[in-house]
Amino acid sequence: MSDAEEAVGALEELGLTEYEARCFVALTRISKGTAKEISQVADIPRSRVYDTIERLDRKGLVSVQETEPREHKAVPVETACRRIREDYDSRINAAENALGQLEEPDSPDDEGMWAINQREHVPERIVRFLEEAEETVHYLVPATEVSDRDILAALESAADRGVDVFVEVPTDDDRAEFVDSVPSATVTLASDLETTNDVYDEWPAQLVMIDQRGIVAAGIKESDLPDVVDEMAVWTYGRDHGFAVWIRELLDTRLSNGDEDR
Repeated sequence: MSDAEEAVGALEELGLTEYEARCFVALTRISKGTAKEISQVADIPRSRVYDTIERLDRKGLVSVQETEPREHKAVPVETACRRIREDYDSRINAAENALGQLEEPDSPDDEGMWAINQREHVPERIVRFLEEAEETVHYLVPATEVSDRDILAALESAADRGVDVFVEVPTDDDRAEFVDSVPSATVTLASDLETTNDVYDEWPAQLVMIDQRGIVAAGIKESDLPDVVDEMAVWTYGRDHGFAVWIRELLDTRLSNGDEDR
């Protein structure tokens, strides 16, 4: 495959039609040209060049010079890529907004237990719950290294909008770091989190409950790669099944005991 054909294929992957991609690549190769010249270089019918150039012009990818015969020029590659990226992002945002209108967070589909097997998806689920919190957040984090920047920011954001945020960490150093990162939250020392036991080489990592119904329970284990750990989790959203009831009871008891200690 030639470089030109590879470029055409790449542009098609980004949403351009075949003729749009061929015309743009042709203009990039010859700097500027008439419809006849574009047709010859792009290897498309001359009758299709005109409407294709009009679409590229609307997309901001070509300039048209009012000469006789009319000539066309491609915008610089950097400009074209930026405009294609902006258009692509706009389409993704439109799709996300449209799909978001279809979501029903309280629907039966959200009830039950759901597994997260990809490490990067664990913080995404926690952040989403934190963004949805309206009343309370209770966050236990034995493995503080899993609390990434997005989670800390979401905790602080929840606290800033009036949500009661309670965080439990295993050491004084951890508490100092969390107080600095999440100053609006109530951060307490829970030394029992420092002595959590491994089961089959897996350790508790983080546990969060929002509004006494959204729960994420995550664990970590060593991977086959050096100095890399894998994180997996389960989550639920609801009040009416055993896992939610037990976690809610256990965390509420921890809060009550913490209030007595204080």
